[in-house]
Amino acid sequence: MDVYLIRHTTPLIEKGFIYGRTDVSLTVDFPEEKALVLKQLPATVDRVYSSPSDRCLQLAKAIATDCKVERDLYELDFGEWEGKTWDTVDRAVSEVWMNDFVNLSPPNGESMLQMQSRVMKFWNSLAEQPHRSVAIVTHGGVIRIILAHHRLIALKDVFDIKVSFAEVFKLQLSRP
Repeated sequence: MDVYLIRHTTPLIEKGFIYGRTDVSLTVDFPEEKALVLKQLPATVDRVYSSPSDRCLQLAKAIATDCKVERDLYELDFGEWEGKTWDTVDRAVSEVWMNDFVNLSPPNGESMLQMQSRVMKFWNSLAEQPHRSVAIVTHGGVIRIILAHHRLIALKDVFDIKVSFAEVFKLQLSRP
């Protein structure tokens, strides 16, 4: 199965804003970024999956109006840090988390290991589907987890994988 992993387009946010699950607007460049994404996709795909976040749904609906929303495609849950900026959260707590984000979570949020578990649950169930091609509109963290799995990269090294806004990655997913 051909799988097109697509990161949402550029959000309209201030530098350092924490927005894993927080809905944010997109920049005025959305139409141009959308057009660039669409050029990289086949004329039709069998199914489009999307994170529930508005920033993903807008692009997913431009690909197919009947996209399927999947909660497992959400970005990392930053818990109490959602909607804040990095310079306003407790620095000591955030440094402890940054040193072991794989196992630790932000206050009332989720760890990268927890996120990986839900993302891989979706990924493994996708392999059982009869589709020839799918598009998945999601977030940088989700795409990094899938690419790390595909490339055999340790979860602690996921941020070494560069994923730009509106970037498309094509993978082959084998059926079990």
